[in-house]
Amino acid sequence: MFRSSMTLMDVRLCQKCCKRSLSSKQLIYEKYGHPPDVLNLVTKEVGKVGADEVRVRWMGAPINPADINQLQGVYPRKPPLPAVGGMEGFGEVEEVGSEVTTLRAGDWVLPGISNAGSWRTLGNHYERDLFKIAKDLPFDSAATLQVNPPTAYRMLKDFVNLKAGDLVVQNGANSSVGRCVIELCKLWNIRTVNIVRDRKNLDVLVRELKEIGADEVFTEEEMKKESTNRAKNAQLALNCVGGRNAMMLSTCLSNKGVMITYGGMSKKPVPTGSLIFKDIKLVGFWISQWYTNQDNKKDREAMFEELQDLIKHGKLHPPKINKLKFEDWKTAITNAMNSSGTKQLLVMQ
Repeated sequence: MFRSSMTLMDVRLCQKCCKRSLSSKQLIYEKYGHPPDVLNLVTKEVGKVGADEVRVRWMGAPINPADINQLQGVYPRKPPLPAVGGMEGFGEVEEVGSEVTTLRAGDWVLPGISNAGSWRTLGNHYERDLFKIAKDLPFDSAATLQVNPPTAYRMLKDFVNLKAGDLVVQNGANSSVGRCVIELCKLWNIRTVNIVRDRKNLDVLVRELKEIGADEVFTEEEMKKESTNRAKNAQLALNCVGGRNAMMLSTCLSNKGVMITYGGMSKKPVPTGSLIFKDIKLVGFWISQWYTNQDNKKDREAMFEELQDLIKHGKLHPPKINKLKFEDWKTAITNAMNSSGTKQLLVMQ
């Protein structure tokens, strides 16, 4: 009898202990530098969920250029160190605190802030720092929903009142944002002229972009003449390159047109000549900044509802994905730094 009681007590103690000492694999960095060198995969204990916290089991998280910049120490927002890497991804809610009202166990969520740290298997997060999404999205689409589709959506919606038949010109058209721009413009009957870098098998890329809705696809050399032909009088230009490429975009704009810069891959300046002679407007856009503005909360909810609906109906697609196990993070990071056109996606579960 005594032996049996002790066994039952041991089991209960073990259950309490196991519940209290959940562990999480996390990719952390304690200093800035070369990403493969500063990252380390560690196992840490996850504490009890606070009253206003949510425990999330992260399922998939991509590696974006912004993640690389963060690790290098050149990203505008820097979390306190040591920090968990990863700005994007999705996970499933496992447990909620006593004061949490908008989420429950089983919900799927995105990070609501840029420094959430999604490169982990398990984590406790404040309810306010998470955003609920539909549970029936494809894995790749859910993991890449937070950054690129909203960036494309907001740039097309917020700066120019685009109408059916209007023209948008963009560089970096093969990027994840560029592809989203093409698909959204096709859905909204807006024409696109798209600039890509010259490469081997260019015809394959051109055909691929036209299949998802691009009207025209040109290299930089081809655009020298097309800026006064099929690419002229655009209402909106989207720039993620800078330098000569951005100059070509500015010459395509109509008077009082708008050029949005959301990246600077060439690390060269944006031209200013058209500012004077065509009265164009140059603006910058950063989706992380947009998210932090509480005035955008309703617009954010409406946007995600629309984007998720498009994904479910097969009208908006994720970028090309290369899935790797979480333990293969070094390969994923190296691939992300050295390859273009394919997004590296860490699969945690």
